[in-house]
Amino acid sequence: MEMGELIRDMTMKFTKVEKLEGVDFRHWKKKMDFMLTTLKATYVLTTPRSPEVDEGVAETIEEIRRRQKWDNDDYIYKGHILNGMSDALFDIHSEALSAKELWDTLELKYIAEEASSKKFLVGDFNNFKMDASRTVTKQYNELLGIYGQFKPHHMNMDESIAVSRIIGKLPPS
Repeated sequence: MEMGELIRDMTMKFTKVEKLEGVDFRHWKKKMDFMLTTLKATYVLTTPRSPEVDEGVAETIEEIRRRQKWDNDDYIYKGHILNGMSDALFDIHSEALSAKELWDTLELKYIAEEASSKKFLVGDFNNFKMDASRTVTKQYNELLGIYGQFKPHHMNMDESIAVSRIIGKLPPS
C-alpha cells in the first residue's frame, strides 16, 4: 500500500472514533490511544523536542531532520486528538502547544472529575435517608437509581452489601 493510500485509510478509520463530549473519558481515551498508536508517533508524549541550537553553532542535517520529524509528528498527533473532540471541546483545547500538553490537560481534567463524581455517588448512596413524608417505593427507586449509576463509572459493590445497605435505610415500619 502506498503512503498516500495508507494515510487516507487511517484518516477514514479516525472518523469512526466517537467524539469526546466530556463524559466517559476513559473509554474515549482507550479508543483514541489505540488509534494514535497506529501513527507510530506516541513518542511525542514521552520524548521532549530537541532544543534549538545556539546561533553560531553548526547544526547537523540529522539534528534538523529529527526536530522536523518530531514537530510534524506532534502536529499530526495533536490534530488527531483535537479531531476526536466535540466542537465545543475543540475550541477550548485547540490552543495547546503540544500533543503532550493537550493529553496531560485532558487526563488531569477528566480523571479528576471522574474521581470527584465517584466520591459524590458513594456519598449520595451512603448518606441517603428515608423520609416518612414520601412513599417508600419512590425513595427505594431513587436509591436504586443512585446505585445504578455505579456501573457506568465502573464501580462495583458486592450485591449482598448493597442489599444490606438499602434494607438498613428502610423505615422501621
